[in-house]
Amino acid sequence: MQDTPPAPLRLLVADDNPVVRAGLTALLSGRTDTTVVAEATDGQEAYEAAVRHRPDVILLDVRMPGVDGISALPHLVRLAPVMMLTYSHETETVREALRLGAGGYLVHGEFTTEQLVRAVRDVREGRPHVTPGAAQALLGLLHTGASAHAEPQLPPILRESTPQRLSQLQPSMGQSSHSRSRFRYQLSTREAEIMDLIASGMTNQQIAAACFISEKTVKNHINRIFAKLQSTTRSQAAAKWLGVA
Repeated sequence: MQDTPPAPLRLLVADDNPVVRAGLTALLSGRTDTTVVAEATDGQEAYEAAVRHRPDVILLDVRMPGVDGISALPHLVRLAPVMMLTYSHETETVREALRLGAGGYLVHGEFTTEQLVRAVRDVREGRPHVTPGAAQALLGLLHTGASAHAEPQLPPILRESTPQRLSQLQPSMGQSSHSRSRFRYQLSTREAEIMDLIASGMTNQQIAAACFISEKTVKNHINRIFAKLQSTTRSQAAAKWLGVA
């Protein structure tokens, strides 16, 4: 008698970037072991969708308009395990997300599809999972909570952890998808930086301000980037850059 394959993990994707959201949904719904049951553009929508659909895991961005990911996190973790999936890798953001109960923290560009699916399963089973960009913040969080007074600030999943154990949480990532995309499309360091900002949803004006260059220079970079990626729109270029085209 043949064993029945396990039901796919039911996921909720919360991200205000439509390209990232659509890419993740296409990626994770096109598999036998995962499926996306709902999408959300901010924390409020994520909460309402989680109540309605009861997903196995919530994939949550940090920066979203309205109710952001950090603000929504304490409410979402009561409904399902939460995996932060974001471009934000600032130490304080990572620490706050983990303190509030996130079961993992993945930074875009630091994982492959298979690593993402494995991380989702780990978080579902209560095993923390982080990418290299968040690993040091995770270790720093443990050291911060080393004293008896600080221990309650640690997320429950880390309270009995040791530095040795935490050092093993970082998955074997090899070359990041960001590095592979940059190598594949032969983008310069500046072009890769600008392509990351495009994929995160920034306008030319915002990119110019972030990179301390003129909008004309941004446009020149984008023209070269689009030529290398053989793309004619921002969404098409972002999809290729993120590996979801």
